[in-house]
Amino acid sequence: MLCAMPASTTPQALRTALKSIAIFEALKGVAALLGLLGLLSLLHHDLHRLALELIGHFGLSPNARYPAVLISWVDKINATPIHTLVLLGATYIALRWLEAWGLWHDKAWGEWLGALSSGLYIPLEIQHLLAHRHWQGAVVLLLNIVVVAVLLRRLYLRRKA
Repeated sequence: MLCAMPASTTPQALRTALKSIAIFEALKGVAALLGLLGLLSLLHHDLHRLALELIGHFGLSPNARYPAVLISWVDKINATPIHTLVLLGATYIALRWLEAWGLWHDKAWGEWLGALSSGLYIPLEIQHLLAHRHWQGAVVLLLNIVVVAVLLRRLYLRRKA
């Protein structure tokens, strides 16, 4: 049975790591909320034109790789119904905050949720790193592997107890 372990049986470093992961997940939820609110504030604007103006402001060509990717994403957002964006954003925010609360309060389901949700990104991050070899991608992949390892270690210790 997965029950709460007494704090005294959990190493201090592991408790600190779990609290750090909880704070990080909560901050991801806050960032997503701010991003969603920012997107909604642009609701009645021409996002395509705004993206072109932003690209021009930096003196970039809209046909260059990254500006073209930005324009492509802006066009996808424009084509997506607002209620779908809000629903997806709210679901992501709720998931991040739920995970953070579970980790902060030493809940096994929070550890499972964190391990699963973080683990889902690992194959995508590997694929991205293989396609675009940048140190930033390697750092993100490494940090995500560490998060999953910490959460799995905690679940193992919980099961053992």
